[in-house]
This record gives sequence, structure tokens and C-alpha cells, in this order.
Amino acid sequence: MLIAPKLPAQVIAPAAIASPPPAQVTTGATAEVARVIVTGSNIPTAEETSPNPVDTYRPADIEKLGIRNATDLTTFLPQEAGGTKNLNARTGGDGTVQFNLRGLLSKETLVLVDGKRVALGSLNAVGFSGGVDINLLPFPMIDHVDILKDGASAVYGSDAIAGVVNFFLVHKFRGLEIGGSYGNTNLGASNDMGEWEAWIKAGTGDDKTDIVVIADFWERTGGLFSRDRDLTANAFYIPWGGFDDREFGVPGGSVAGLRSFFGFRLRPSMFFGPGGKPLLGLNTPLPHSAPNAQTSPFYKIDVVVNPNAYPGAPGIHNPRVQFDQTGTKYRGGGDYFFYNFAAVTPELPPADRQAFYGSFTRDLCDKYLTVFGDFKYVRSFFDSSAAAVPIIPDPFKVPGTNGPFSPRAFSVPLQNPFNPFTVADATIPGFFPDGSGLPVNTGVQFRGVNDTGTRHEKFTYHDYLFENWEAGFRYSRNEGQHLSTGAVSEPGLREALLDTDPATAFDPFLNSNAHNTKAARARVYVNLHNSGEYELPIAYATVNGDLFTLPAGPISFALGGEYDAPRWTLDRDPLSTTFQLIGPTNGGSARVNRDVWSIYQEVRVPFTSPTWNFPGFYSFEVDCAEREEWYSQNTSAVLPSASFPFQPAAHSQYNAQKPKVSVRWQLLDPKWIGALTLRGSYTEAFHAPALSEISPASTEVPIGIRDPLLNPPFYGAEGHFLGNPNLQPEVAYEWSYGAVYSPKWIKGLTLSTDWWHIDMRSITSFLGFQFIVNNDIPGLVFRGPSTVPDQPGRIVLVIDPNKNLTGAVFEGLDYEAIYALDSSIFGHGDFGRLTATINGTWLSRAELQITPDTKRFGIAGEVIPPGFSLTGSLPWSRANFSLFYDGPADTWLQGLDIGAVVHYTGQYEDDNVTLTGSPKVNMPRTGGPGANAASFPFRARKVSAWTTLDLIANYTFNLPPPTPVNVPGFAKDGGKNVKMNDGKEKNVMPVSTAEYHPCIWGAWLNNTTISLGMQNVFDEDPPFAAGSGGYDASLATIKGRFWYVQLKKRF
Repeated sequence: MLIAPKLPAQVIAPAAIASPPPAQVTTGATAEVARVIVTGSNIPTAEETSPNPVDTYRPADIEKLGIRNATDLTTFLPQEAGGTKNLNARTGGDGTVQFNLRGLLSKETLVLVDGKRVALGSLNAVGFSGGVDINLLPFPMIDHVDILKDGASAVYGSDAIAGVVNFFLVHKFRGLEIGGSYGNTNLGASNDMGEWEAWIKAGTGDDKTDIVVIADFWERTGGLFSRDRDLTANAFYIPWGGFDDREFGVPGGSVAGLRSFFGFRLRPSMFFGPGGKPLLGLNTPLPHSAPNAQTSPFYKIDVVVNPNAYPGAPGIHNPRVQFDQTGTKYRGGGDYFFYNFAAVTPELPPADRQAFYGSFTRDLCDKYLTVFGDFKYVRSFFDSSAAAVPIIPDPFKVPGTNGPFSPRAFSVPLQNPFNPFTVADATIPGFFPDGSGLPVNTGVQFRGVNDTGTRHEKFTYHDYLFENWEAGFRYSRNEGQHLSTGAVSEPGLREALLDTDPATAFDPFLNSNAHNTKAARARVYVNLHNSGEYELPIAYATVNGDLFTLPAGPISFALGGEYDAPRWTLDRDPLSTTFQLIGPTNGGSARVNRDVWSIYQEVRVPFTSPTWNFPGFYSFEVDCAEREEWYSQNTSAVLPSASFPFQPAAHSQYNAQKPKVSVRWQLLDPKWIGALTLRGSYTEAFHAPALSEISPASTEVPIGIRDPLLNPPFYGAEGHFLGNPNLQPEVAYEWSYGAVYSPKWIKGLTLSTDWWHIDMRSITSFLGFQFIVNNDIPGLVFRGPSTVPDQPGRIVLVIDPNKNLTGAVFEGLDYEAIYALDSSIFGHGDFGRLTATINGTWLSRAELQITPDTKRFGIAGEVIPPGFSLTGSLPWSRANFSLFYDGPADTWLQGLDIGAVVHYTGQYEDDNVTLTGSPKVNMPRTGGPGANAASFPFRARKVSAWTTLDLIANYTFNLPPPTPVNVPGFAKDGGKNVKMNDGKEKNVMPVSTAEYHPCIWGAWLNNTTISLGMQNVFDEDPPFAAGSGGYDASLATIKGRFWYVQLKKRF
């Protein structure tokens, strides 16, 4: 709880009541227009149309879009583009939901709560950035949401490049509200997946005091699995026009090449044989029974078993395959060829959330002093399941390095009691203390399908918020816990493979149904625990008021200062920090802190106004804002581990000074043609590197490379994404202009358009592992000892640091039309009101410049290939269309609200760079001339347009109010504070009353709202997108038809 003095100049209105259209308060013959703060400015305004393009969504507006949760909010809004995180993110999701306006990734969208920053997610990987988790803001706590579709670094500082999303929490509420909702996918093609939410909201107060308490509980039960929908049931995507995304590394295979169809498999009778523990000769080959796989009676070449099985399936005839594929009853050969992980992974994983919130406000000293404070606590949980871990990379290393000895699979010592071979195909030199080597068989594949089953990545977040509004202190903290099950310990696996006791040794030659002994599993498989904490204390003060008055009105100002001190800590499991894990991502722990000092100022000058103007300038005002920020940050040192070298602690400093100019211009008095407002702005914005981007620690990934200095050139190595303490802020130059028009001749119609342009420079990006290898960049490529005369050793480690490299230009058009038709205008009574709305965006241009010395090329309307750290998918067009009917007042239909919403995403190019194998990213379909031509141009395709229909119906019972009767006791409503003649205040309570309803059901029905709705009425599958698990989860959802019912009661 904090005390904020109110200064003689007009103090900022509480952010919790900002951004609704100004209300006119009339007393007798005078009218006073309330001045409120709108997102994008620190100066209160009474104008209905802001100079900045801001969309405001209240809870009723959100419900009318068919939005049920935070994931829906990010996937349904037209200004969102692909590449964001949400709870649709199947494997690889971290349980957060993040905004991604314009498709520039969440780090370029600033998310505020009550106009101030909050803590980011605490489990970001080193080298990468993230955003605020809006899943931690339950809808019952939200008063409204402002979305500023323009840059605003001059007002809010870093990150406000693509726009600002400002969540205003509830700070004023009277009475008691109890609500609950339940929905399910079981009326469509999907199986049973329920979502339920329950909340209670209570508030009281008087003209000086407001107290609000809210509790909310949400859960997604069971989850929806990939196998539940045809589109995602099998990772064999060739019939859809994609790749075979099934994985190698299944039990029962020993390979001699890059993929299992070049090697050997257990013969089918053994491959599909009995399960249980190892049974020699039944579910695992007889030990030491043949020199090699070619001569073993237990192995066959898989393509010989069924020559037509791969890559075909019946009836694949389309222009994206090189030849017709027929002649087998198997779909890609089934699991005998590759492992269909989609059979066990979830599309929409189980999740839950519990949230508690309280707000207190008290005016003192005739409103010149205010005591206020808020508290919010949220716990969220997300269970992102994944397929069992494939054993890669090899736990045995090239001597003197951390590079895998077997480049594409792993090695099994000849002494292993389950090794079916009698002759080793390689020897690891100097393995034993006496200098002797270890004979091994390389190229072995295994996955713990039956040892561990589906592994789990469980994320738990605890989010805290303590705040005040205008002058004082806010503290927010996000704590994350990441539990990873079914990981493989490299030391444990090496030990179990070297063991010669069948009771405790690890058998990697089992069939697809068997599992290792309990003793072996206990040595190999481990559970990991990672934790993170992001805390953000803020101190700030803001004042605004009027400097002096011109003929058109007062010159207004805002002035403020702020101090931010974000701290981020990531503590990884010791096996992860020493890079001895197989399965989950290895990486270093990190500690980073930052101090940010900022001052900001803003001036608004009215040159003309409705009270003083001339033709063509009915109202003209200019708003100028500027913000200066000074950054200082420190990172912890990183100790050497495996091949990764020591990284010293670092300190860096920089500053930013960014202006913004906005213009609002009404040409004519609305009485002539209606209200026409022109608006425009010029902005310079920036994004300071996230704390997780500047840590010198690293995040490890296994990589495949083409080594130009060795033959054969293809093999596996260790790759590290590296944070960079020397990163500088990204910068952007932006402008926008638009118009808002409410024509005089069509009452109830409002049209708005805004053209926007973003020119980003010095975007942080990774070089790319293959680019680093091709250019042999010193200090980033590490090789092992040479084994062949006159040839360098094999690459064992490639470091890819984050650098300020990339540039981009984005521009497009936002548009909206709202028409409210009131039936009473026809003069035949009130039959209700129809409201039609269209809100959309069109991406006109998106160009990417990969490095400073290359040209920009177009990426609009495309899926961007993996490896680019700027964006994901960029459809040309997205829009929502809605039509709602509200019943006439003073009738039993006045509580009826029924309508439909259409969500539309236009078609866009798929990831054709990957599909066609084009070496020219600027020519994804065909590639360039000659040697730069695409290898498979016939595979190029588009992601189809997607249109879904939602239906929504609400009915609120508004029964005639009963006559109140005076009774003894406490009043329902709070009293008023009245100043007496002696100057003291006295709280005057109203007369205590009771309301007697004619029947019990009437009392319960009154102020009760029943809602019925259905998302995706026609159960449409999202369009297929190659390389995205079958569909684009950031723009669409696989859940299909989803019905829901909601009940809400106000007391």
C-alpha cells in the first residue's frame, strides 16, 4: 500500500479509468466533459478520437469476438501475426501466451498493466527474448484492454515498436458477482477436452473509497491429442504436400546412413514381437551372434521388406510429389520405417491457473492525497508432453573433444552383453587409462518408447504484482519451475552401455514393444529441475496540467521520471549446465541485472478548437513527446564446460533518446458532413536487448553441418546459441496516418483507416551455424584433433552469438467499420438494434535484410524459414466480421444479445525455401538461375485461407425492481462523505432498506446472465502448413467445434 500526493497541477487520472470515450456530465445548463488518459499519451484528453490509433476492448467486446481465453485473444485479433507463443503450442510450448503485433515477435510489443511494465517470463532460454505472459491476467480481473497500433517509445520507453497492449485491471466494483463457464470439443471431430472457469468478484466503497477482491480458477482438462484429428494424427505429411516428419531413432534399428531407410531393421517378426524385459532371441537379438547387421539373421534392410512402402501411400497424386506413389497398404510404411510421434503427443496440453487479486483506493485531504495499493497472485501450470527421448548425440566422444564419436546415432561397446555383433566397426582410441581403445559398433538407434513412455515438460509459474498508480512504487515478480521427465543422462548411459552384467546393463537393441530392466532404466533416465526468477521493481512519478491558455484552449503538459531495476536469474539442473543431457536442451545458468533511469516529457498545443477556429481547421492540435533513458547492466561469468570456453562477466552501458510527434485535425464542423478526423504521427522507437539476450551463457542444440574442408562433409556437431553482453538497442523509425469518419447522413456508422510504416534497424539476430562454418569465423568454430594427414579435425562445436545484424521494413493498412442500426429511427417503435462490425489488417509490404551488406527482399504473405529470429508467418490479410442483435428496451427482450462472428485469415505462401530446397531465400519457389535453382520446385505450395464461424447468445434477466422498504440494519450501498459547517467530514449513510421479491426464483434470476456459444460451428480443420506440425498454431487452433455455456449472477 502506498501514499501518493496529488499535486496542485492536474494529476494524472487513475489509469484504471482511462480510455473509454469521454462522458458528458450535465448539471443544469452547463456541461463538463471528463478528461481521461488514453494509451499512447500521458496527457488527459476530452476528445473522442485520439491522435493515436487505439482499439479498446471491454469484456463484453471480447466475448462478442468469441474469445474465451488469452490464446484466443492472440489468435483472433487481426493485428496479430505468426510466430508467437500460446497454449496451442504443442511440444516446445512453455505455458505462456505472448502478444506478437505485426509479426515482429513478442519482444517488439510492449505489454503494460495499468499503464506500467510488469515482469517478463522467467524461463526464457539464454540468447533469446520473450514477452509478458498475458495468461496470468484472467479476464474477470480486466476492466478493458487498449491496443495502441503505433510505436510509443517516446511515452513508454523500450519495446514499444510494433505497438502497446495495455491491460487495465478492475479498481471499482459494487456488489457481488459469481460466475462460471464450461466448454468442450466433444460435439466435433475432436475427442473430449473440457475447459472450465469459475470466479467470484466482490467490491464495495463510497465516493472516497473503493475496495475490490477477485478470485479466478481455470482449467483445461485432459487435453486434445494429435491423434484426435486427421490433419495431425500422423507426422507423415507427404499426402498433404509436406515432408515425412516422423522421426528415426526407434527401437530395433541399426543404421549405416543418415536415415533409417538406408540401413537395417530387426526383421518384422521380431520388431513387432513380445514386450516386457529383454528376452534373448524373442524381442532382442541373440548376443554376439553375427559379425555385423549384414550377416545377422535378425536384421533386414527395411526397404527390402516392403520396397513400395516408402515414401508412398495409396493414391498420392498431386503436383507436389515427383512421381505418383501407389502400391502399398501402409501409410509411409508405418512405424516399421519411422516413429510416428504424433500418436502420443498432445496438440492442446492440459493446463490450469489460479488467480487472486485485491485493490484498495482511498482519497484523503479533499482528494489532494490518495492512498492506494493493489496485489495480484497467479499460479499457472502447463504440461507439454513430448515423444520419448531419442539417444542422440552419442554419449561417447571423440577423444579430447565433446564431439560425438558416432556422428548420426550412438556407439555401443562390443562388451555390452546385449550387443548382437562379434566384430566392432570402430575403436575409440585411448579410452582406458592404460591407453587402449574401446571397440564399439557405431550408428545404433534407440528411443525410450517403452522405457519412459511419453516424456513431460511441466511448467509452473508464480506471478506476483504489488502496485500503485501515479506516484510511487510497483514490484512484480515472475517465478518459473520447469520439471522435465524422461531425460537421458550421458554419464549414466555410458556406464550402463559399458556394463557387462545383463541384469543392470542397458540394451539398445530391443524391439518396439520391449523395455529395459528397472536397474538399467534407473541409471540412464533422470528427471531435471530448472528454475527462473524475473523481478521488476519500479519507482516513478508523473504530473500533468496546463501551462497557459491560448485562444483555442490550454497548452497541456506531462512530465515524469522512472527508475526500473529488472533482475533475471536462471538456475539450470547441474547435468544441463555441464552439457551432459540427451533430450532436453542443455544450457548455462545466468544472472543478469539492469538499472534504467528515464525522464519523459510531453506537450500538447491546440492551434484551433471548436471554440476558436477558421475554415479548414475546425480543430487542430499537435502533441510532442520525448523520452530519455540511460541503461547500465551487469552479467555473471560463465565457467568452462565440455567444449564451451570460459566467458567472463561483463558490464555495458548505453542510452536512448526518442521523440514522437502526433497530429489530430478536424477540417470541418461536424454539423456539415459529420465528424471527420485526420490523424498522423512520426515516431522513433527502440528495443533494449532483453536480459536473457545479453547473458554470456549459452543454449545448446545438436546440429547437422556441411563441412567444406572435409570429405564426407556431412556430420553432426554441437551448436551453442550465445547471448551477447555487447548488444545495442534495436531502433525503428515509424509513421502512420489515418482518418476516422462518422457521416452525418448515416447515423450510427463509423469508419476508420490507418496506414502504418515501420523501418527497423540493428535487429538482434543469429548468424546461423552453417554460415559460420562456411566462413570459418575465428573464435566461433572449434575442431577436434586431426585423424587424417593434411586434413583438419572434425568440427565439434559451433558458437552462434546474437548480434545487431538484421533490418526490416513493414507497412500495411488497419481498417474498421462499425454500423449500429437503431430500429427506432424508422418511426415505427423500438424493435432493437443491429450492430455490424468489421475489423481487419492488410500487410502491404514486409522486407527483410539479413545482414547489413545484403539487399532487402520481400517476405510478406509467406512463412519465414526456421533460423530467422525476426518473425514467423505473415499472411497478407486477417479480419473479423460480426453481426449482433440487441433486444428493445423496456421489454422482455431487452436482455437479449445474439450474434455471429466470422474469423478470416487469407492464404499465404508456405515455407517454400525449405520445401523446394531453394538456396535463395528471396526466391523460395524456384531459386535462382543455374546452380542456385531450387531442387524441388514442384513442392512449392500455399497455406489455404481459413474461415470459421462462431455463434454467441446472451440473455440477462432484468426483472422490474421491487419497492424498497425501510428496515433497521446496514445499508447495501456505501455512504457519502459530507463536509460539515465546522470543516470536518462526516460519513452519511443512506437509509437501510430491504427489497421483497414476489417469489424466490425471481430474486435469483434477476441480474443473472446466461450465455451459450459455439466456436468453429462447421468444425473446420485449420489449413495444412508444412514444417509446423501440420498447421500454424500461432494463427489457428486444431480443437475444432467448441461449445460452451456460461452463467453469471450479480447481487
